[in-house]
Amino acid sequence: MRTYLSLFLTLLFFSCSQRTLPPEPYGALPSDRQLAWHEMETYCLIHFTPTTFQDKEWGYGDADPEIFNPEKFDANQIAEAAKLAGFKGLIIVAKHHDGFCLWPTETTDYSVASSPWKDGKGDMVKDFMEASHANDLKFGVYLSAWDRNDTRYGTPEYADAYRVQLKELMTNYGELFTSWHDGANGGDGYYGGLNEKRIIDRSTYYQWHEKTWPIVRKHQPMAMIFSDIGPDMRWVGNESGKADETSWATFTPKGIDGRQPVPGDSDYSNAPTGDRNGKFWIPAECDVPLRPGWFYHASQDGEVKSPDDLFDIYVSSVGRGGAMNLGLAPMPNGLLHDIDVEHLKGFGEKVKRTFATDLMQGAKLTASNVRGNRNSLYGTDLLVDGDRYSYWATDDDHTQGTLEIELEKTQEFDLIRLRENIKLGQRIDSVNVFVWADENWKEVAQATSIGANRIIKLEQPIEASKLKLEIFSPVSIALSEVAIFKEAASSNGQLNKELNILSAEHMEVREKGNDKFIEKLTDGKEDTNWEGSKSKTAIDIKLDEPVALVGAGLLPRQDGKSEGTPTHFRLMGSADGEQWFEISSGELSNIQNNPTWQRLFFEGKKMRYLRFISERTISDAPLVLSEIQIYLADQEGGSSL
Repeated sequence: MRTYLSLFLTLLFFSCSQRTLPPEPYGALPSDRQLAWHEMETYCLIHFTPTTFQDKEWGYGDADPEIFNPEKFDANQIAEAAKLAGFKGLIIVAKHHDGFCLWPTETTDYSVASSPWKDGKGDMVKDFMEASHANDLKFGVYLSAWDRNDTRYGTPEYADAYRVQLKELMTNYGELFTSWHDGANGGDGYYGGLNEKRIIDRSTYYQWHEKTWPIVRKHQPMAMIFSDIGPDMRWVGNESGKADETSWATFTPKGIDGRQPVPGDSDYSNAPTGDRNGKFWIPAECDVPLRPGWFYHASQDGEVKSPDDLFDIYVSSVGRGGAMNLGLAPMPNGLLHDIDVEHLKGFGEKVKRTFATDLMQGAKLTASNVRGNRNSLYGTDLLVDGDRYSYWATDDDHTQGTLEIELEKTQEFDLIRLRENIKLGQRIDSVNVFVWADENWKEVAQATSIGANRIIKLEQPIEASKLKLEIFSPVSIALSEVAIFKEAASSNGQLNKELNILSAEHMEVREKGNDKFIEKLTDGKEDTNWEGSKSKTAIDIKLDEPVALVGAGLLPRQDGKSEGTPTHFRLMGSADGEQWFEISSGELSNIQNNPTWQRLFFEGKKMRYLRFISERTISDAPLVLSEIQIYLADQEGGSSL
């Protein structure tokens, strides 16, 4: 008996001594809900409130609920379009800044219950939830913290009501994949008819950490909480849908002047890049509207992003370790426009065809080191098995590694996809990519911040039969995938209508009171700016002759800064430069976060002079613009210019 026991202990010791342990995790690690979110990669955000019916980008909260009556509303049409495009989830804007609630809440009368839609008995949040599930999409909600309608806004009573609204959404609509919050807080509003500006202490008003987010954690533990600083995913810092070339999933939120970072009161200058070795795993969500604005505007029917545009955003968001959140904007009738549906379909087909065939199939992979020489556990075959969490690993003392790939035959490709096993952290610092050409290794690409997903897009397609990766890491490597693809052509492309833009040679642009021409505003260069003499100023535009005009366009500064960007305006017209009439006025909503062309269309009028008046700018700095455009009526309308 002792002999058998001794032999068993000897064999056990020998077995343990031969076992190769997996790499130790490195740095901040993703939670289970974050892992599930990384696997989704794409989803959509739907804006549809009375603001849609007002043809505004941000509603003031003054719209009569009677205008909200989408006669053809079909949540399934919208969900089907998202599904066809390959998206994995829908987020409904249950309440935007206008304060109108798309569900019959107990906290306010300003909701669908007061509208004629479904005789006040509808619940649009429920409709979108059911349509999402019917199309195998996950469901989430957005609840604006700012409420431009509620007369209680700015008082403790509103903050309490906001948390009641959040609890209603967290408990009445099944499992949610996200609870989405942004930093828009305080400013001009209707506020029950008071029509005033209200400023709150963003650092304390909502008690995000103490009272508000715990509601989400209690009732929806797998829901990702979004804000500009997390806690589960961060804003990428722009609304173009693109992360920086280097974008770490690890991130350390920063407060302002030593305060605790909260939505709308944080320093997110590091949001596009993240932080190497950041304190928390807070990857970037890249949000972008399908149209220039988040809400539907008929004037933007000719500016829907094409399938190629969307694919470029996909590569620059999902392909940089983040998620792609695409904004969809139903028309007042409650349906997506045919152009939107067609472009979504084209994008889905392009992604599907591009990634249908991994050109690595049948390749021979050779690594400079395999952890413990245990190929079955950590070998290169695991790079091509389609499992995000099986991985090739190196020994602890091999923090640099080389991977050579010999394809079955020469292949043409322009996309390289790499993934790490992020359950072990974001380990790799950088990768150099080479191809074998002219009897030598030629470097064709470099990349950093691999993480959950890194798509390297080459400058042009190349043909090769052999590749080599040089990988650099502070710890042992744990790479889960190497794949190569050829970008597919779009089956349906740009359906957008061209604008009839007046040539710059037919107009003179001056700041009011200054005889000097402003050439920078009509030079066609979006990287140059013109700065006015003060914040509240005017730009006068004189045409060669009177002509039928239908609009004017303003491009804000494109240099990443916002000071001097106009937020409130008036547009005037004149036939003779003496007698002026007002064409339109209002707010250039969300221009700071989404500095795209601001196109101000109006009913066609024959005139020779236009005047753009800047009523207010960001930081009250002197007005800054990049470009100006004037839009003519259709050519058959008789313009001689």
